[in-house]
Amino acid sequence: MRSVSSRSGMSRALPAALAAAAVLTALASPAEARRRHGHARAGGGYNPPYAAMVVDVKTGKTLHAVNEDSLRHPASITKVMTLYMLFEQMEKGRFALDSELTISARAAAQSPSKLGLRPGSTIEVEDAIKAIVTKSANDVACAIGENISGSEERFAQAMTAKAHALGMSRTNYANASGLPDADQVTTARDLTILARAIQDRFPRYYRYFQTRSFAFRGRVIGNHNHLLGRVEGVDGIKTGYTRDSGFNLMTAAKSDDRQIVAIVLGGKSGASRDRIMADLVRASLPRAYAGARQTSPTTDVAERTRPAVVADAVSRTRTQVASAEDDEIETTASTDRNQPLDISPNRATTTPGSAGMAWKSGPQALPKAAQAYAAPAGGQAPFPGSAKSEARLASVDGGQARTEAPKPLSGPRVVPSPWVIQLGAMDDEDKAKSMLAEARSRGGGALAKASPYTVKVEHGGATLFRARFSGFSEQDSAQDACKALKRSGFNCFATRS
Repeated sequence: MRSVSSRSGMSRALPAALAAAAVLTALASPAEARRRHGHARAGGGYNPPYAAMVVDVKTGKTLHAVNEDSLRHPASITKVMTLYMLFEQMEKGRFALDSELTISARAAAQSPSKLGLRPGSTIEVEDAIKAIVTKSANDVACAIGENISGSEERFAQAMTAKAHALGMSRTNYANASGLPDADQVTTARDLTILARAIQDRFPRYYRYFQTRSFAFRGRVIGNHNHLLGRVEGVDGIKTGYTRDSGFNLMTAAKSDDRQIVAIVLGGKSGASRDRIMADLVRASLPRAYAGARQTSPTTDVAERTRPAVVADAVSRTRTQVASAEDDEIETTASTDRNQPLDISPNRATTTPGSAGMAWKSGPQALPKAAQAYAAPAGGQAPFPGSAKSEARLASVDGGQARTEAPKPLSGPRVVPSPWVIQLGAMDDEDKAKSMLAEARSRGGGALAKASPYTVKVEHGGATLFRARFSGFSEQDSAQDACKALKRSGFNCFATRS
């Protein structure tokens, strides 16, 4: 197995005939790829081709790649996107950790692996998350989709739209679990985007992927991911297997200020897949960049066009900034938690032209160094829910945020104006400063009189630095400056200081 760092090097890593076949597969339409998969199954002896990719999180650099753009079946790695969609709804306040999810007859009838829940029964959201992470429960995955969107089909459409918005342009979902379906396809490259996105977007909830085991109704359920605790630096995230996919694994690892994500698809056995992944992590992590993050964070397409929701970790207030092009978005306050939320592709998460899709093209594939995701604006915001739910989450992430005084980039201390603009929150102050400097250089006259500064926030055992601009006495001027920044590719929101 040879490691390559660019698409042009792929052919050198494979025999000529296999390289040609891989290129044809990568360039084929999804329908054509599904047709070829079907013929392979009908002819017998089908063996999923191997694919893999390792990406340096801080630079976006490819450290290893084989067949990274060829279509493959994700199997239960699908559930990472299922949880991404659930975490998004939790952030909006529609579900809390102790909310009850109802199990339908259809969910209960899903094929194993599953918890074996009865129709009409319920499961709390936190137990559902742990059941997905550890046992990879298909009945729970289906129930999550149905409780969010009303049907698993609509949920799969929303998953596909979200994938395309993140830059996963060759991914299509047909169900929430990853159970066999010819239309459920992805690539190793797309999955590296998802692996990075879920960590950046939901750092509080991502920690559930480190769960080794959990007790559920008298049973102790262990995690299928055997690399946890066995390979230094590995902190998640998800295994997968079907006959058509082979043995799959999505992994995240960090050590000594280095961070990578890695994907292995089409392993011949769970043991061989784990050995391959362990070797990739051990070989790649020391080669990853240990300095400040170099990639410019961006949000997905839907987040860039919707009003930002500001959650203050001290006052627990939420403010929504409206804009002319965002009049179709429903606010969290108006959402009925007891009704399925319509997040199908004709709603806010739609990418252009995706309504009614079975398979439609999303955004063009991003360059290898591009980062198609970001932490939510405002950083570690609290999530609404009952006191019981908040106590549970506090036990996971260590408590509430503590904010320190604003710190200017240089010169005297910045006194925040009545209104400020926030670009985001980074895990390193230099990253926050770099973001502010780039924003100022591209923001034009809108930021001519603005003063950049950072705010240090201690939350959940982690230190974040909010990147902000002061210098706005009125809401309108702050919003106008934010709109100018959005046109330059930055995510931001205006808020009271």
